[in-house]
Amino acid sequence: MEWTLAGLFVLSAVLLFISIIKTSHAAKVEHNEVNQIHISTMKEINAIQDSIRNIGLDIEVVIKETGIQLSSEEQVFMREVLDLYKRNYSIESIAGMKQVPESQIEQMLAPYQNVAVEGGNAAHAN
Repeated sequence: MEWTLAGLFVLSAVLLFISIIKTSHAAKVEHNEVNQIHISTMKEINAIQDSIRNIGLDIEVVIKETGIQLSSEEQVFMREVLDLYKRNYSIESIAGMKQVPESQIEQMLAPYQNVAVEGGNAAHAN
């Protein structure tokens, strides 16, 4: 009986030791996976930041080359108006939101509006 209890105690100690080793190994593997995901995410973030920086520099070059003089407030206003227009808001609703005349919004959006080709549509209608 004593040998059986001693054997069971030794067996339980061995199983506990094996369990601790396996748990430790699994934790290390999981930690490495988390590190790899973190590294890849940071690489993606850095790439996006580089792209944003390049876009900003491109815009600055285009503004300097074209000679457009807009204040930062005017740029923000123009960006907001163009964003609303690209999201299919009507010129009337944009003018109402921004509390400016519709003619001003139309003038601002004129270069960005799609010009429909009526002749091409009529020719293919028959």
